[in-house]
Amino acid sequence: MKKTLKTTDILALGFMTFAFFLGAGNIIFPPQAGLSAGENMLPAMFGFLSTAVGLPLIAIIAVAVAGGGWNGLTRDLPPKVATLMAVLIFIIIGPAFAAPRTGLVAYEMAVKPFIADAGQASLTVFSVIFFAVALFFAWSRGKLIDMIGKFLTPALFAVLVVLAIAVFVNPQGEILAAQGDYADMAFTKGFLEGYNTMDTFAALMFGMLIVDVIRKKGVTDEKATCTYLIYAGVIAAAGLAFVYISLFYLGATSSAVAAGADNGGAILAVYVQALFGPVGQMILSTIVLLACLTTAIGLISACSDYFSSLTKLSYEKWAVILAVVCAVIANVGLNQLISLSIPVLFALYPVAVALVALTFVRKWMPNPRAAYRIVLLVSFIFSLIDAAKFMGIDMSALNVLPLFDFGMAWVLPTFAALVISRFVGGEAEQQNVQTA
Repeated sequence: MKKTLKTTDILALGFMTFAFFLGAGNIIFPPQAGLSAGENMLPAMFGFLSTAVGLPLIAIIAVAVAGGGWNGLTRDLPPKVATLMAVLIFIIIGPAFAAPRTGLVAYEMAVKPFIADAGQASLTVFSVIFFAVALFFAWSRGKLIDMIGKFLTPALFAVLVVLAIAVFVNPQGEILAAQGDYADMAFTKGFLEGYNTMDTFAALMFGMLIVDVIRKKGVTDEKATCTYLIYAGVIAAAGLAFVYISLFYLGATSSAVAAGADNGGAILAVYVQALFGPVGQMILSTIVLLACLTTAIGLISACSDYFSSLTKLSYEKWAVILAVVCAVIANVGLNQLISLSIPVLFALYPVAVALVALTFVRKWMPNPRAAYRIVLLVSFIFSLIDAAKFMGIDMSALNVLPLFDFGMAWVLPTFAALVISRFVGGEAEQQNVQTA
């Protein structure tokens, strides 16, 4: 008899998946994009949803198709290359960008609004305290954070629902003309902005955790596991889409109250202040602070677990190292950290997308090992062009490449490599099988 999940179990699984994705950092990018997109909000929003909701959902499904783990996703790659990719992803979602960003978002949205003369000193003090507390809980690895998370995520979502209703009922400004790249290529700009959530990277790493939860409920059939994972992913995607759409509209209608705001966190803070006054700001600040803290604890714990499995250093030592690094990096400031992260995301996000695509078409490849090596290498090489262009390096000699002007020079070469790999290499694969 096959074990099946009740509707309530499926809903709970979907909400848990939503909780995995919804960190406070995810709510700082849509307001800024909405403000800049202005009258071009809709195409920009659809572009953002493509990479901030669609790709993570597809990545989770890819994890299920591959067997529920990183090893399954990368089984056709050399072990050292697969490990290097995992290390880079953990660095990105851990000490380099995502984890320090939790401290910066908490500061910008939960602390800075209450400080009259906020400066570098206040940021430094806060970051030290914030990551010291995160280290304390990550060190213990107890169940306290799980208990907080069960109540915190519904509370955060409830506040965002109330905020969304208030925004649509009482917008705080007129929608203005689009600015910068949003004026000419709103969809593409939104698509690239979606990279900043880093959720596709995260999905590749914790998709296996969701599969484990399903299996622990007694579901052993692979097809059923994949089906339930899709249900959970769709529920989570719907929740994320709701949050992003409301925050895009918030940003687009924030011109009257957020004229001097220089990032999404500041826009959201002043908008909430305008709608609900000091009480609303205090409630939002408390929830965002706790959401950022639990995210930081989870990231430090996950990275420490993985890095301790690769080295002789213990989990506890890695937790200390990562907490210190996060506190130091957080002091560069939110805007600066986002600027530093963008070239890295331009370089590595296409590789993650290519890996997901290969997972779905692997069974049609005559030589999967060659296909994975070729396609991932091509996607990486051409993504470096986009990263170099963003950094200000003169790449005008390559402007003949399709989509070069849109920062997506990697798309067609990667697709071409994928198509070519479908029709070559079969004979070599057959010889390898016969030799074996």
